[in-house]
Amino acid sequence: MKKGILITSLLSLFYCTNIFSQNLKFGHIDSQKVLESMPQRDSAQKVLEKEFKEMENILQEMQVEFNKKYQSYLEKQDSLSPIVKKAKEEELQQLQERVQNYQQTAQQDIQKRESALLKPIMDKAKSAIEEVGKENGFVYVFDTAGGLLLYYSDKSTDIFPLVCKKLNIPVPAQTK
Repeated sequence: MKKGILITSLLSLFYCTNIFSQNLKFGHIDSQKVLESMPQRDSAQKVLEKEFKEMENILQEMQVEFNKKYQSYLEKQDSLSPIVKKAKEEELQQLQERVQNYQQTAQQDIQKRESALLKPIMDKAKSAIEEVGKENGFVYVFDTAGGLLLYYSDKSTDIFPLVCKKLNIPVPAQTK
């Protein structure tokens, strides 16, 4: 029994020593910097800005319509009969609700559109990062974007230039 425990302990010690004696490679990358370097992101951003501007223009038109009707109501409210006054107030209330609903819907639509436009770009970047990791034998590649990684040593490799090469995009001058 003791001999079995001793053998198991020695095998465990040998296994742990073997794992730690390997030269493990770690990498890090700022994924946000990769996305910003990709030309596809610029074109997606332009599409989003155009669509946002269109939605913003419609919202402004609705707001102008509401303001005109509200101003007209304020000017005439004293001379309106109670029935007409109530009808105008309900109309203003409905118009205000339409404006708010449009604003909420437009915001959700823009977020969905942004996700749809950026997903293929993010997938391409992620794929390139994975390929670089596999090709270069990295055990882990950590993302430094968003402050997720608080420390990395000199033994960790910044794979940004390798990923840029994989994506066929130029490496920005400050990171070479």
